[in-house]
Amino acid sequence: MSRDAKINMLLLVLVAALSVIPLVFGLGDHKEEPFTGADAEAETAITEIDPDYEPWFSPLYEPPSGEIESALFALQAAIGTGVLTYYFGLRRGRRQGEERALARLRAGTDADAGDGAVSERRRV
Repeated sequence: MSRDAKINMLLLVLVAALSVIPLVFGLGDHKEEPFTGADAEAETAITEIDPDYEPWFSPLYEPPSGEIESALFALQAAIGTGVLTYYFGLRRGRRQGEERALARLRAGTDADAGDGAVSERRRV
């Protein structure tokens, strides 16, 4: 097994452990909704501190259920991941293309240096 494969397997095991450990040890069992987001917990904390607090803004769109809200969040995360992956892939591809072009140029220069002639293609 290569070094990269070992690292990937270790990361996969780590992610799986981070997903399973809270469920196995019952973390969050003392809460009514144990896996709510930080927004819901912040709202609860604020209303405990100041029951008369009114938010400055209201959401532009309020999904009819938590499942739809979760689906929209997952869609947003997927689109963001796609954009970032495309960007980094494009950068890597350009860099690799430049490296290949430089390698071909160097190989052509080394071959031309032996006979002292410069090809027409190199002058342009």
